[in-house]
Amino acid sequence: MLYYLFRFIEQEFGPPGAGLFEYISFRASLAFLLSLLITLVFGKRIIYFLQKKQIGETIRDLGLEGQLQKKGTPTMGGLMMIAGILIPTLLLAKFNVYIALLLVSTLWLGAIGFADDYIKVFKKNKEGLRGKFKVLGQIGLGLLVGSTLYLSPDAVIQEKVPADQAYRLDEFDNIVTQEYIERPGEAYYLVSFKSMKSTTPFFKNNEFDYSELVDWCTDKPWNWVWIVFIPIVIIIITAVSNGANITDGIDGLAAGTSAIIIVTLTILVYVSGNFFFADYLNVMYMPHMGELAIFTAAMIGACVGFLWYNTYPAQVFMGDTGSLMLGGLIAVLAIITRKELLIPVLCGIFLVENLSVIMQVSYFKYTKKKYGEGRRIFKMSPLHHHYQKKEYPEPKIVIRFWIVGIFLAIITLLTLKLR
Repeated sequence: MLYYLFRFIEQEFGPPGAGLFEYISFRASLAFLLSLLITLVFGKRIIYFLQKKQIGETIRDLGLEGQLQKKGTPTMGGLMMIAGILIPTLLLAKFNVYIALLLVSTLWLGAIGFADDYIKVFKKNKEGLRGKFKVLGQIGLGLLVGSTLYLSPDAVIQEKVPADQAYRLDEFDNIVTQEYIERPGEAYYLVSFKSMKSTTPFFKNNEFDYSELVDWCTDKPWNWVWIVFIPIVIIIITAVSNGANITDGIDGLAAGTSAIIIVTLTILVYVSGNFFFADYLNVMYMPHMGELAIFTAAMIGACVGFLWYNTYPAQVFMGDTGSLMLGGLIAVLAIITRKELLIPVLCGIFLVENLSVIMQVSYFKYTKKKYGEGRRIFKMSPLHHHYQKKEYPEPKIVIRFWIVGIFLAIITLLTLKLR
């Protein structure tokens, strides 16, 4: 909104400083500051409102030290995060298909989480929204995201082909636009084309095309690649969204871990949306991708602002309203930027938390069937509760998980050059 307003002002009146809004870095910085301000200033009011309405967390006694002291702490704090993401994005971002997808995803996942929290708090049902309805909602979003990236003419990859290599143009399928550009000392074709390529970490030829999974059975793989791509998108969104939800078990863990992941994605977004950086680092360049830096900057601001109230001892919990939304948005961002194959590394904390639950439940059922009594791998799952059972203080667990998250983020960024 403000981008278009200041662009109009600059074109019509030309006041000094109006052109700053043309720069993504400037608008991203503003988005971060505005998001931080919204969550800090209005966060306190939201917490007071939640307390007044007695919208508090229902705590089940799991035998963890200090756990029952958190009973009644306001939940649904994810609402302040949603406001901190949506408002700066609507004000500062230039609208395109990627921004539209992320705005819809924010509201979609926020609504699923809100329904879950609402049932827990107001209906006094500790189970919340039934699992199958959550999964159906995540599947629906996966269908939307996958179909949009497959069908939209604006979701393209762009490559530069030197004029003396014009024969390479025959290698491209599904060309959307093709432009010949001639400059002093340089002439090339700029080709925008539809593709289901994704970045493969640690390989020299670091691009994997989902079309290769179906080209064995058809001579037109593009027409059928959606059969593979969309289910993969659904699995990724469901897994990462639930992973963030499971990680949200102690004060500051999910918000801090998510902030680290989103900072890393912001760098990847900026690189993929900048023609010169993408060319230098030999990564896929996607037009209009740079605008996502405004969205990710707002997400970082929302996480940091929320942490102000969520660090130990927490004044508010994000609830499923926040955790399902954060995890789902991280998945959608990774898919849009074609970095979804980096998720096992970048979102390693979420992955381990998910696996700890799966391993614990599976092993318990197996031993109960074989020995007549269930046995456990961990003292309690998810993994952060295992360390609580070992009497580690909450702040120590959180900080150590953050350190591991930073380590994984650095490894993720190294994949840009480490092949």
